[in-house]
Amino acid sequence: MEPLLPSPVANGDSQPYWAAARERRLIIRKCKACGELHFMPRHLCPTCWSDQLEWVDASGTGTVHSYTIIRRVPLATFGSRAPYVVALIDLDEGPRMVTNVLGDDALEVKIGDRVKVTFEEREGGAMVPQFTRIAREAA
Repeated sequence: MEPLLPSPVANGDSQPYWAAARERRLIIRKCKACGELHFMPRHLCPTCWSDQLEWVDASGTGTVHSYTIIRRVPLATFGSRAPYVVALIDLDEGPRMVTNVLGDDALEVKIGDRVKVTFEEREGGAMVPQFTRIAREAA
């Protein structure tokens, strides 16, 4: 079994996000003032600058907007993972997030593929939302 990767570092804005991930839930921010949904966790709405934000559950499904395959790792810690996929995922709710695509077929990912959230364990029991491809129905 390969060693676990380091845990993400939470700050005041992201702590609820990481706590939900430990429960295998993907949550995003919703602005109470303008209704906009957004991701990355932050203190102010990026649309109207209101600080009246709440956390809401995301469906955990989305579409690959773009991706790249990392073949040369930036840190030795990631060495055993190469090659791996870093992708921009458009969540069904609207926000876009940067994540990894995991699974045996990850390197076959294409723009437009449907994906669903999965949670990858890290050091200290932290969980990180990642995505896997949703199998296409045979035509």
